[in-house]
Amino acid sequence: MAQQAYMTETVGGGSEPERPGSRLRRLTHRLLTGWRNDPRIWRRGIVLAVLALLLALVMLVHAHIPNAVGNLGSLTETFLPWLGLAIPVLLVLGLIRRSATALLAVVLPAAVWLNLFGGLLTDKAGSGGDLMVATHNVNADNPDPAATATDVAASGADVLALEELPASAVPVYEKALAPTYKYHAVVGTVGLWSKYPMTGVEAVDIKLGWKRAMRATVATPRGPVAVYVAHLPSVRVKMEAGFTARQRDKSADALGEAIADESVQRVVLLGDLNGTMNDRSLNAVTSQLRSTQGAAGSGFGFSWPASFPMARIDQIMVKGVEPESSWTLPRTDSDHLPVAARVKLDTSS
Repeated sequence: MAQQAYMTETVGGGSEPERPGSRLRRLTHRLLTGWRNDPRIWRRGIVLAVLALLLALVMLVHAHIPNAVGNLGSLTETFLPWLGLAIPVLLVLGLIRRSATALLAVVLPAAVWLNLFGGLLTDKAGSGGDLMVATHNVNADNPDPAATATDVAASGADVLALEELPASAVPVYEKALAPTYKYHAVVGTVGLWSKYPMTGVEAVDIKLGWKRAMRATVATPRGPVAVYVAHLPSVRVKMEAGFTARQRDKSADALGEAIADESVQRVVLLGDLNGTMNDRSLNAVTSQLRSTQGAAGSGFGFSWPASFPMARIDQIMVKGVEPESSWTLPRTDSDHLPVAARVKLDTSS
């Protein structure tokens, strides 16, 4: 079989195979020389540079974007990490345009994004923890609630919260989870299953008119833990109204008040908050508690929609305990991913 090779002229008039490294060096040299000898590299790409600066500005001042019109600020904060996708696009366009101005401008949004979210790119999970908790919005239209219950129980969680429980499916979940969890309580459309005894089970009024939040005291081997389960109202993005979240925000304030009045020192909040930790409208809750994903997770931990997760709206948040690890569980028949965490209850050492 004949062998082909690139040939170059030699001093003696012969030829020899061209080395790939030599070819790459010549291409690089021509590219750099072209940039160096181009007097317009600083004048081209002004529009790209302006777009890069605007992107950086949005990420820097996202907390000051007003919610008065269509809750634009909350909408921006919900999908804030995804603004980073514009950075490589601007970088490539700057290279194509051969614009030094655009390339330098792209450095600013890159630095801002890394400052905001760079810490989430590292794996902060530890191997400790003496209590595993999990939460899952099971979806009222779940076609196979028994399989979903079996899947989340297999995670090994000591305490499991479920949201969006239709009354007709509650007996199915109770039967499927009974072998794993000796104790449970269902309040309205939310429920809590535990391997440890529960007392003080009661509904939490989140100003909806029906029950979508509860609390209970779980008697763990290391002492009592107040566990809250909440499913805040859904939000919608509408062309005529923007990001409609008024009822969600009102319920978040009510939930925050209930947690602030909690007498038990160690608190765990499990549930679908229909909002991210960046959303300032959840401040009544997020200002009091730590996200296990932010403190001890790996990556963003997006949980919704399950088919292509874009936001973490299913939360595990704690106070008075130490997050050790946090992660998403495998997909079920729900449109949300289950999320789980391990926490350390004894924080004295």
